[in-house]
Amino acid sequence: MMDLLAEPKLRRPFRRRVFLIPGGEPVPPAFYRELYLRQGTAQADLAEMALALRPGRGPASWRASGAMEAGFCDTEVELLPWADLVPGAAGQAILPALAGRIGTLWIYLATGALLRLFRLRLVAVLAILVPPAVLSGLAALALGAGLLLAQALAALIWPPAGWLAGLVLAGVLLLRVRFPPLPFADLGLLARQRGALSPALAERMGRFRAALSEALRSECDELLVVGHSTGAALAVSLMADLLRGGLPSRRPALALLTLGQRVPLLSFLPEARQARRDLNALAAAAELTWVDVSAPEDPLCFALCDPVSVSGVAPEGQLWPLAIPAALAETLSPARRRRLRGRPGLRHLQYLCAYDRPGDYDVFRVTAGPKPLAERFQGRGRIERASSGHGTTGAPRAEVQRPVR
Repeated sequence: MMDLLAEPKLRRPFRRRVFLIPGGEPVPPAFYRELYLRQGTAQADLAEMALALRPGRGPASWRASGAMEAGFCDTEVELLPWADLVPGAAGQAILPALAGRIGTLWIYLATGALLRLFRLRLVAVLAILVPPAVLSGLAALALGAGLLLAQALAALIWPPAGWLAGLVLAGVLLLRVRFPPLPFADLGLLARQRGALSPALAERMGRFRAALSEALRSECDELLVVGHSTGAALAVSLMADLLRGGLPSRRPALALLTLGQRVPLLSFLPEARQARRDLNALAAAAELTWVDVSAPEDPLCFALCDPVSVSGVAPEGQLWPLAIPAALAETLSPARRRRLRGRPGLRHLQYLCAYDRPGDYDVFRVTAGPKPLAERFQGRGRIERASSGHGTTGAPRAEVQRPVR
C-alpha cells in the first residue's frame, strides 16, 4: 500500500466530515473506531484503493486519508453514541430484562404497530421476538432449578426448609444473576414514550445537532451523516433539524446514508409524530442526497423498504431515499458468507465492514473516497440539481420497492 501521507498531491484533496450514529447495541464507542480501522485496512488490501488511517481527537473519532478513483480525500469521522441511554445497556438480571421486553412488546401490540410490522417484514419481527423467548426460557430454567432443589431437600430434611431453599435459589437466579444484553434492547427506549423521544435522548440529540451545526460552517466539501440500524431513525431527525435551522449560503454538500435501517420501529408508534414529520420533510428536500442501503439477507432490518412510504408520509414529488441493495450473495465470497451463516448480528454489522466482492456500495469508498454521495450514485435515478456553497448536489428520485420477507 502506498504511503498516502508522503504521496504528492497535485490538487487539494476532497475534504469530508462524517458523523456516524450507530444503533443502540451495548458496545463502547471505541468498538466502531477499531472496526473501521481494521476493516478499512482489509478493504484496501482487497480493492484498488489505499487508506491511511490514524486516531482522531478522542476514542470516538478517527481520521482517514484515501487515494482511489484518481483522487484524494481527507475524512474526519466522529461517532455520535447513545447506547448508554438504553435500559439495561450493561446487562440485566433475567426477571427485570424479561419484564422490560414484555412491556415493550405490549406497547407495540396495543398500539397496532406490531401488526403493521408483521405485514411489512415477517423475519424482522420474528427476530424481535427472539430475546423475550430466550429470557422466558431462562426464567423457566431458574424456576425449574429451584423446584428441583426444593424437592430434593424436602425429601432429605424438613419439607418447609426445602421449599424455602428452592425459592431462594430461584430468586437469586432471577433477580441477581446478570445476563448479557440481547439484541433490540433499544426498543425499550423508543417505545417508552410510544415514539416520542425520552428527555434523556432529546438532550443527547441536542448535543448531536450542535456538532452538526459546527461542521456545517467548517471548510469541508461534504457533510455526511451515516445512520446504522436504529440509529438511522435518529440520523433522519438530525438531518431534518439541520435543514429547519437554515443553511448558510456557503456550505458543504449535505448527504445522508442509512444502513440496515429500522425506521418503522419508531415511525409506526402513535406518538412518533415528529419522526414522521422529519421523514416527510427529508423525502422532498432537494438540498441533500439520501441513499438507503440494505441487504435482503439481513434479518435485523427492514430490507429494501422505503421508510417514508411505509410510514404513510410520502410527499408529492418524493425524491428520497434512493434504495441501494447490498446483496451479500453478490458482494461476499462463499467463504465469507459461510462465516456469517447463523450469525445475524454480524450480517447486520456487515454494512460497516469490508466486502471482498464490492458492488455499488462500499462504506470506505463512500466515506474516504473523493466523490460526494450525489456523484457516486448519480446514475441510479433522476437527478435534481440544488446549488450549494461548494457546487451542486444530486437528487435521484426514490425507487419505491416492495419489502422483502
